[in-house]
Amino acid sequence: MTTSSQILRHTTDFISDALSQSQLRHHLFFVLSRNLPPSDQTTLNLAVEALENAISSSSPDVRSSSLRLAEQVSHSYPENPFSSFLLSLFYSLCDQPINAALSLLRIFHSDPSSARSEISPVIFEELFLIHLLPVLQWFNEQRSSILSSSASNSDYINEYSVSDESVVLPCTKLLSRINEGQAVELRELESNYEEVLDENCRILVKYFTEVLENADGDELITPPPLTSTKHGNVDNLIKQHEDEEITTEELEYESELHKPIWAERERSVDFSCSSGINVPDSPAFYPRRVISSEVPTTQKSSRRLRVSPNPSLDSELEYSLDENSDYSASSSDSEAEIEEEIETMALLERGQDHNPEQKPSISGESSSSVPPSRMENFGNRLGVGKHTPPKDFVCPITSNLFNDPVTLETGQTYERKAIQEWLNRGNSTCPITRQKLHINQLPNTNYVLKRLIASWQEKNCSSVPNQSHKLHTVAEPSMKPLMPSASPNSVKSQATIEGTISELRREITNLCLSEVLTESEIAVLRIERFWQEATSDVDIQTMLSTPPVINAFVEILFNSIDPRVLKATIFLLSEIGSKDRDVAQILTSVDNDVECIVVLFKKGLMEAVVLIYLLRLSSGSLLEMDVVDSLLKVIKEEEEKDLLKMCLKPKTAAVLLLGQILQSGDESVGSSIANILSSEKAVESIVCSLGAEWTEERIAAVGILLGCMEEDGKCRNTIADKAELAPILETFVGASDAERFEIVHFLSELVKLNRRTFNEQVLHIIKDEGTFNSMHTFLVYLQTTLQDQCPVVAGLLLQLDILAEPRKMSIYREEAIDTLISCLRNSELPTAQIAAAETIVSLQGRFSSTGKPLTRALLLKRAGLDKSYQTLMRMERLSNIPGDFEETSQQLEEEKAADDWERKMAFVLASHEFGLLFEALAEGLKSRYAALFSACFVSATWLIQMLNVLPDTGVRGAARVCLLKRFISIFKSANDIEDKALSLLALNTFIHDPEGLHDLTSCMTEIMKGLRELKRSSPLAFQMLKIVSKGRESSAHDFWSHKELVQVECIENGEVLSIVCFKNKIFSGHSDGTIKVWTGKGSILHLIQEVREHNKAVTSLAISQPGEERLYSGSLDRTTRVWSFDNEVMHCERVHETKDQVHKLVVANSISCYITQGDGVKVDSRKGVSKLLNPSKNVKCLALVRGKLYCGCHDNSIQEIDLATETIRVIQSGSRKILGKANPVHALQVHNGLIYAASSPLDGAAVKIWSASNHNTVGSLPTLLDVRAMAISSELIYLGCKGGTVEIWQRERNHRVETLHTGTIGKVNCIVIDRSEEVLVIGTSDGHIQAWGLNW
Repeated sequence: MTTSSQILRHTTDFISDALSQSQLRHHLFFVLSRNLPPSDQTTLNLAVEALENAISSSSPDVRSSSLRLAEQVSHSYPENPFSSFLLSLFYSLCDQPINAALSLLRIFHSDPSSARSEISPVIFEELFLIHLLPVLQWFNEQRSSILSSSASNSDYINEYSVSDESVVLPCTKLLSRINEGQAVELRELESNYEEVLDENCRILVKYFTEVLENADGDELITPPPLTSTKHGNVDNLIKQHEDEEITTEELEYESELHKPIWAERERSVDFSCSSGINVPDSPAFYPRRVISSEVPTTQKSSRRLRVSPNPSLDSELEYSLDENSDYSASSSDSEAEIEEEIETMALLERGQDHNPEQKPSISGESSSSVPPSRMENFGNRLGVGKHTPPKDFVCPITSNLFNDPVTLETGQTYERKAIQEWLNRGNSTCPITRQKLHINQLPNTNYVLKRLIASWQEKNCSSVPNQSHKLHTVAEPSMKPLMPSASPNSVKSQATIEGTISELRREITNLCLSEVLTESEIAVLRIERFWQEATSDVDIQTMLSTPPVINAFVEILFNSIDPRVLKATIFLLSEIGSKDRDVAQILTSVDNDVECIVVLFKKGLMEAVVLIYLLRLSSGSLLEMDVVDSLLKVIKEEEEKDLLKMCLKPKTAAVLLLGQILQSGDESVGSSIANILSSEKAVESIVCSLGAEWTEERIAAVGILLGCMEEDGKCRNTIADKAELAPILETFVGASDAERFEIVHFLSELVKLNRRTFNEQVLHIIKDEGTFNSMHTFLVYLQTTLQDQCPVVAGLLLQLDILAEPRKMSIYREEAIDTLISCLRNSELPTAQIAAAETIVSLQGRFSSTGKPLTRALLLKRAGLDKSYQTLMRMERLSNIPGDFEETSQQLEEEKAADDWERKMAFVLASHEFGLLFEALAEGLKSRYAALFSACFVSATWLIQMLNVLPDTGVRGAARVCLLKRFISIFKSANDIEDKALSLLALNTFIHDPEGLHDLTSCMTEIMKGLRELKRSSPLAFQMLKIVSKGRESSAHDFWSHKELVQVECIENGEVLSIVCFKNKIFSGHSDGTIKVWTGKGSILHLIQEVREHNKAVTSLAISQPGEERLYSGSLDRTTRVWSFDNEVMHCERVHETKDQVHKLVVANSISCYITQGDGVKVDSRKGVSKLLNPSKNVKCLALVRGKLYCGCHDNSIQEIDLATETIRVIQSGSRKILGKANPVHALQVHNGLIYAASSPLDGAAVKIWSASNHNTVGSLPTLLDVRAMAISSELIYLGCKGGTVEIWQRERNHRVETLHTGTIGKVNCIVIDRSEEVLVIGTSDGHIQAWGLNW
């Protein structure tokens, strides 16, 4: 019975493979479309193109539209196999696995023959074949009955069955003896067979469809009865046949050792003991068609016997067609041979005795699979069919020799993989006895039976006549022939050797046949000693390589717990396996054997890593076995002195295996392993392998260390400090292309150190060490390597060339730069373009401790945005050993070396072919690939900026022609401030060039606006603004214009007495005690919150220093309040009673200063201490900056008070009343070291400016308005006046640029600008709040 989960698993796997493997997918498209009419092909090709577009596209919109088109086109051909396959892909991409499976199964309904043979034979074998076993068996019997009629007339066969003959004799010999009538019957049978398979495939498709549609239901769906076109229900025939067989033979199973004639087309029947190597992926126990319908008559022998899985055994056994051939001799085998076979079979019966001291059996009932009746049958056949395997050696499911036999509780023995597949399909009974099985997992391998099979294979293969090649190199334990000698010493030596061989054979016998574990363990230790002491006269290798001995060693690994015995066993298997590949294939043929070796290795048996390496397991298998931690443990441990001298050092094997895992292509696996290596500090141990004797170990170490540097670059310094590069350079000459690139990539990554002097030392080592000229070797390799690999090679070659001061001509430099330019221009290979651009960026020569180029951060620093660079340097200091980056002469030396390197590299790149590189970079700036654009942008900015310090060789004009317009476009359109700053750095080079400045004239307005925006964060922008704004005062209004954004009325709350901007919000204090919170971004002045906890007017709002995030309010109700924010809601945190009205409030750190109703300034600390400062003055306004309190007084005087010492310095003395009017200081601001004081214009200047350092007058603003409030930005001064107007003055020139009219008659009480200096907020005495925006 097949479940829906099984169907979905197999169909999903097949569709996933088709989606992930374009070559497989296109092959299936070709197969399905070749028989379609041209019109249908054209239409369905639209669906193919749409699906391909959906698979490759990363855009959700493109993917969705492509899938809709593919679905519409495919649905127009409902019964077409091609459209069914396309729909299965569509449903899989839409995450509809059941619909995908139904569409795929429809192919088996519409074209079952093609589906099972060409489109998806895997699905046929996994889902259909298990249901078709009765059909296959019945047709096999029909074939046998047809062929059996020729046996009575044959001179070659007397009393033996056709089944036996099909194994012993070649297919051509059988076909040569059938008559014409039999050939017709066989062709008819084949035709009927195909029809039956097609019909039953359709029946099973309907069954699978019902199962899938009922996936969530409780209905039990039973498999349908199978049909035959001529004989009706095949199940009934099979059942009738089985009943007859049970009656006559008492459940004896006749193993079918032959295959149908149409399945024997130039292929052999392999009796192989390696299911993992020589057995096909799918069991070949069902008939297959031949292309030609004619019966072949000249085929080669179709039978090969393989005693061991030797991949070199390609010869076939050919038997003479002569009647007097050696085959007839098989009927007269000697009695001794028969007795020997019977003696061998007796070993099976011996396993039934239960000796308390015997070795634990791998299979609890290993002998139960050989009943006495079969033993008798087998004995009778030995003398007449020596090369026919006994039935008990053949799996009744696969009809092949057992490779990994397991004996079930019913006493029947099966091949492990075959019975596991039987159980996986939902069966719970024994295939032969139909008894219920009560097992959760299969038992261990039946090693007794496996040894008997191996012994049978040896004896029979060694005596096969006319063998073109020896099938097994070890048929009998033997020794090398010795030349006779008359010397007494030679005679003694001969006697010693014979005695050694005799003793060795005895130990091998004890190992293989003893049922006492201790005896077998002693035998292992003695064999190991023989191996260590062996001379060239004794070929122990030949004696130990036989399958029985290998299996006996494996039994020791399963059962022994003695560390010495386990080490000796692993040692012997490794030594034997290193000289005979068959040994490794025998071990890998049984999964349990491999798992046992891996478990021993993970438990601490270090030597086992050598054997694991010799087994040549796949990377996937190694990952599944989770051996990485154990491999790292072997790599890190020092070599023990008493360690057995094996064919391969354990560390070498561990490095090779780790390198194999990293090359598996799984990025997540490589990343995790690299992180483990770095965290466990195993890098130093792997670095030692760079100087290993084995070339393979060096290359594996290169790959591992390269992965570590790419994942965690901090290990670079360790690798560079410890590595021996000479062996790597010598390895480069004889390595393959892939290995060569890996070495070059490794060296390129190695010279990305954060110390320039160290980088150059490593480059000198690469250049000077090694037997061969490194630069010439790399040059030759550069000319032959793949284009996407060229940039890495060219970058390394160029660095080696300019170690010395650049020469006028250099073939290495010319070839390297030409290669980089060629790759940059190759738009058909974006990977090569990106690699070339990134290589140029890295050639600047400065790197972080992780190996990342610092080019972009350094350029931003030069442009005035040094925050990112400072952050990187701070991280460098934290990540390195203290003292490495101190301000010492060593650091100055490093900086000088970096500057020299940058100058040399920029010179050779920029001056090559009069600026040819600039053209390639300009093309890269047009690319739609973000990575390519970014790398070309940084490279071009760097080279153009370096033109300011390089000698002028005429390339500045070429750079301007190629790149100026591109940089102007980026500067105008870039939203990222860093991109604007980088383009600004490049434009700065052109502005200093008269021709460049002339080219900028047409877009100067946009450039100046961008410079004004960057001026706040970049001093370079300020300098450039000075240059481009000379003589442009008349158009100042164009650059400093403002527009009104919004105005709100708060008349019901009285005057607006104070305004502040804080945390993207605007806070206003009103004369009725209300504090309002407004939005400061997006929709400006949208009311968020309103609180009224003060009883009287809120005269002042103040913000604490950054980090404290508190709002302070002062009121005429003689309190100050501290406000905090919780979930964007303001609430009062603390109330402080002042005993005096608060008219003006400023706060800093732990103190608050405020103006009272009387004279002087009150200063309160958080500790509760209160002082009165400047008591003789009537203070009107305050400013608090860096511990200095500035007071603007009613008598027009200004004082500076040091709060720490309470000393008072006079900035401006008071004046007498003019015309009977006082002239108080209404506003006071301190900005960038200057003090700005605003009052009435009675003396001709309402605003005066002093230096904060020496209190000298530095200027004034000759406004004629009565200024009541003032705000200052980095570029402008805003003056709020009594008449409701706001004047805007330029700070640098003290020049008025604009006047804003609020539209009210009230005076401007308060004015403030936000942190971005883009929004101006005004509060008036008539209750209005206005927001103005700077029009960039």
